[in-house]
Amino acid sequence: MIVALGCNLPGAYTSREALLEAALEALPQAGLAIVARSSWWTSAAWPDPEGPAYRNGVAIVSTDFSPAETLAALHRVEAQFGRARGEANAPRTLDLDLIAHGRAVLDGDLVVPHPRAHERLFVMGPLAELASAWIHPVTGESAFRLAATSTVGRDARPAGEGGL
Repeated sequence: MIVALGCNLPGAYTSREALLEAALEALPQAGLAIVARSSWWTSAAWPDPEGPAYRNGVAIVSTDFSPAETLAALHRVEAQFGRARGEANAPRTLDLDLIAHGRAVLDGDLVVPHPRAHERLFVMGPLAELASAWIHPVTGESAFRLAATSTVGRDARPAGEGGL
């Protein structure tokens, strides 16, 4: 399974990175064992770039949960970190997205793979770090190719590269 992590508010933590590290530590307790994780990436807030910049990353996790159970576990972890769902694209303490669940393709109440992840450099860039040859179950393109052709968050880059 592929999980994207992001935030642009540190909540009770000293930094966005500290919050994301704590969220990674909480995933195994929620039944999602971490297999690999990317570095943290940074990108401007969207749709209002004047907002706090985002930190994003990707984790490959292992679980026996179904896609719906995985998403429910991710929502429980978000709630632990003070995530309040409300206005779309509002600043947030933690955003955990189920990007892919094996090769599953679902198009109902739950859409897997994530319907817009392949367009987002702040998801595909970190994923390409971990698994550049991963093939999107719908588009048939690799994470490497999707990172190169992403159209959203083109300013995204590893956080250690200055700026945001």
